[in-house]
Amino acid sequence: MPEQKFDVIVIGAGAAGMMCAAQAGQRGRRVLIIDHAAKLAEKIRISGGGRCNFTNRRVGPENFLTLNPHFTRSALARYGPADFIALVESHGIRYHERDHGQLFCDDSAQQIIDMLHGECRDAGVSFAMPLAVEAVARLGDDGDRFEVRAGGRALRCQSLVIASGGLSIPKIGATPFGYRIAEQFGLEVVPPRPALVPLTLPPETLQKFAPLAGASLDIEARCNGGRFREAALITHRGLSGPVVLQVSSYWQAQAYRDEDWEAVSFDLLPGIDARAWLEAHAGDKGLLANLLAERLPRRFAHAWCALHGWERPLNQFRAGELNAIAATLCDWQIVPSGTQGYAKAEVTLGGVDTRALSSKTMEATRCRGLHFVGEVMDVTGHLGGFNFQWAWSSGHAAGQFV
Repeated sequence: MPEQKFDVIVIGAGAAGMMCAAQAGQRGRRVLIIDHAAKLAEKIRISGGGRCNFTNRRVGPENFLTLNPHFTRSALARYGPADFIALVESHGIRYHERDHGQLFCDDSAQQIIDMLHGECRDAGVSFAMPLAVEAVARLGDDGDRFEVRAGGRALRCQSLVIASGGLSIPKIGATPFGYRIAEQFGLEVVPPRPALVPLTLPPETLQKFAPLAGASLDIEARCNGGRFREAALITHRGLSGPVVLQVSSYWQAQAYRDEDWEAVSFDLLPGIDARAWLEAHAGDKGLLANLLAERLPRRFAHAWCALHGWERPLNQFRAGELNAIAATLCDWQIVPSGTQGYAKAEVTLGGVDTRALSSKTMEATRCRGLHFVGEVMDVTGHLGGFNFQWAWSSGHAAGQFV
């Protein structure tokens, strides 16, 4: 079996992997990237509707879910959105800003892939793909520390970086490879779950929601400490839209506390004093649904009132009933039955436990030379470019030390 030696081997040619490889190569390290896929960074290519929401202007530790909440601080401080934006601008990539600080390419996500590939090429990084890794072995603490067997080759390196991602979107090649490597070397893995994913509803609830399929509304969603205001979409399977994807990660996270599934709370009239508004119209002869239709989609307002049995004119409700209606408008609780799974999830919640990693170098504290970057770790960002920023920040951090 032919043997080759490198300073650094990166397994995974995605966002975090290429960022790390480029940084290491720029330091003069001999770097090889291995990936089982034939195409580079498919997740970047399909992201943001093909335009890649590559970062967010407002990124902080509070935008990430992890069992180790301070872990992200160091990497984000050393390489933040402004640094990646500067890189994008240096390559002449035009971009624009959307709501909530999200940045997208004007033209194509392929520009980000080409940029990262170019950075790696200029830094002398080699690529081996498609190439499936068959085994990884530890050699020792000095010199060549790891041997990677792939395609009949024995590849040795001082530093091994796992950038293989999570389980989201299996159709483009997601696998649990990174978790298996972590467990092989004695690291804990926080049980992975789909995140930023549509929620499903039990059949009895779904039947009641059938008339509302396709309705979209601007609401606030709350669950397990997460609170977001964006658009929600009612689908034939349950709930979707940006606000639902956001809160889904928090709904999933409760499983780590061994709790029963809890409700997601929706405020249908965020920023409005619902009780005062209803009270001001208490003498109206029109239907409650018609009043709600002034602030909510008409079809939704009528179906929602029918769902609760509130299909009378406003002047026929007693004060106590109006209080109950106002309370429900501000705190409409729905218990999902699950999610649409990894096929529809944008990222993975959970992963390699960061309490076993250095926040400065992304290196396993008990396995010298072994680093993890990107989605494979237990760091899950909000919707809106945060997960890509974590890929850039963690990849850059590891790339300074491998």
